[in-house]
Amino acid sequence: MAMPLRQSIKVATYLAEQKLRKRDKFPLIVELEPLFACNLKCEGCGKIQHPAGVLKQRMPVAQAVGAVLESGAPMVSIAGGEPLMHPQIDEIVRQLVAKRKYVFLCTNAMLLRKKMDKFKPSPYFAFAVHIDGLRERHDESVAKEGVFDEAVEAIKEAKSRGFRVTTNSTFFNTDTPQTIVEVLNFLNDDLKVDEMMISPAYAYEKAPDQEHFLGVEQTRELFKKAFAGGNRKKWRLNHSPLFLDFLEGKVDFPCTAWAIPNYSLFGWQRPCYLMSDGYVPTYRELIEKTDWDKYGRGKDPRCANCMAHCGYEPTAVLATMGSLKESLRAMRETVSGNRE
Repeated sequence: MAMPLRQSIKVATYLAEQKLRKRDKFPLIVELEPLFACNLKCEGCGKIQHPAGVLKQRMPVAQAVGAVLESGAPMVSIAGGEPLMHPQIDEIVRQLVAKRKYVFLCTNAMLLRKKMDKFKPSPYFAFAVHIDGLRERHDESVAKEGVFDEAVEAIKEAKSRGFRVTTNSTFFNTDTPQTIVEVLNFLNDDLKVDEMMISPAYAYEKAPDQEHFLGVEQTRELFKKAFAGGNRKKWRLNHSPLFLDFLEGKVDFPCTAWAIPNYSLFGWQRPCYLMSDGYVPTYRELIEKTDWDKYGRGKDPRCANCMAHCGYEPTAVLATMGSLKESLRAMRETVSGNRE
């Protein structure tokens, strides 16, 4: 796990505080969506399927920052849509960083070089660029040529200007162990991004392409082969060791979607950003008035093939914190990753 040591310590301290306060449900990271509009039409995403009137809306800065502060989460992932299309996205980031929240701005990078001057490098801030494969594979997934090359150039410039840069890669049933190895080797060794996040694609109900999502067994087999030969240890993956174990079928976990809640223009979304069973105005209402026990594989048929990080990464983190052996394992990988 390549999470910076300072961030690892803050998250561990936060988790210890929740345990001392005997809280059984709390946020680890907030998925903040200050807009749904995007400048691409990715086949696996359904966000731009909203009506035109909704796509024109932009969340006010005070509302965005207030929601994160209300939750108390130490980390924020700003997504959408394309957040760089928000005219005040730099102010949202600035205020969250000032509150010492770890902020990941998720972007397809089409506007990154144009907007980069609006941001300042900080240990609390990172650009998280979406890369689903090498040139042909990535451009096919976003339905536009030239996106991969622009993302690569934007990453290089951001790195040269002192920004932390992470990547997020979603894999479908059209991927093979080799295509995963190729893109992660490129990101890790050639572009030298700070850390990488990976996830099997979830069958998002509004996505235009419904044919290429992975099942559980497909996911396990795919990652087991991709991780073979020492690849998993050499890649700077921004995941707990237990979540990577989960992806390749070495362990199984229940879903804890409450730990990565989603806040958008509609409010707090239940139960997660991938499923929409309604919205509530406050984080407290989300936690206290959602029947969390009815979600997850084996409970809700919509969850049958889900192994997404939003439901299972926090379970792995909590399992790590509850085990001295796993805590030491995660610590060793964190220290090792920060030495590279």
